[in-house]
Amino acid sequence: MRPNTTVPQYHPILMVTSNEHANIVLFGPSGGGKSSLVNLMAGKDVASTSSDMRSCTLHWQEYPIEFDGESYRVFDTVGLQEPQLGISQYLDAVENAYTLIQKLERQGGIDLLILCMRAGRLTSTLQTNYRLFHEFLCDKKVPVVVVITYLENEVGEMDAWWKRNENVFIEREVGVVGHACITTIKGNYPERYAESRTAIRKLVKKSTADGQKEAWIGGNNLFVSFMRKLKELLGGRKMHAKKDIVPRLIEKCGLPADIAKKLANRIKHDVQ
Repeated sequence: MRPNTTVPQYHPILMVTSNEHANIVLFGPSGGGKSSLVNLMAGKDVASTSSDMRSCTLHWQEYPIEFDGESYRVFDTVGLQEPQLGISQYLDAVENAYTLIQKLERQGGIDLLILCMRAGRLTSTLQTNYRLFHEFLCDKKVPVVVVITYLENEVGEMDAWWKRNENVFIEREVGVVGHACITTIKGNYPERYAESRTAIRKLVKKSTADGQKEAWIGGNNLFVSFMRKLKELLGGRKMHAKKDIVPRLIEKCGLPADIAKKLANRIKHDVQ
């Protein structure tokens, strides 16, 4: 029998934190209902569901929410929208990734990744987002759960979608420790909406329980490795003009000059 690769084993993580809240990174392509998912978890409207968030790779918004006596900080991100990025978009990813890592380091690391996707095919863009956050940004050390949205019209139980599609995740090595099949649309589906709130809260609580509270904390060395791998992920497009990269890393990312130079050298020489 083939092993179920949707249940990765997580080894002891880098640092035990005493945070009063768990840090959750919510990711996935636009149109998946990430902001509505934040509101569903919170039990009220805290995130705008319009397209106000700047469509910039790895841009993010932070939302403090509470439910069932627990506190969480949810970072709603915009991930990679296309498999290929140009130089400008790539450097935007550098800037915003480093900013997010710094912020989460100050707040105790990352406790959980949530991949939010609209019911449908497991596209290459979804797989790219998964690899970016789970493998490269978090070095495979943070548990991932998947939330499938827009299932209000599913015949029978909403969870039937997962039963039909779980093997696709296994075959494509998109490993998750849990899932929730939900709707974030209240409208004509109040019962399914309430069921969805219960399901996502239960999933989050279980996935950030005491046994998994050793939040992962990154660092500059891992960031350099992440940028190398991100370059591979984006198709090996060549970087030019190292002299143009260094000041941008210093000014926009707040990187020390020596680290910016090392990162620029690694990008230029190691990933072409």
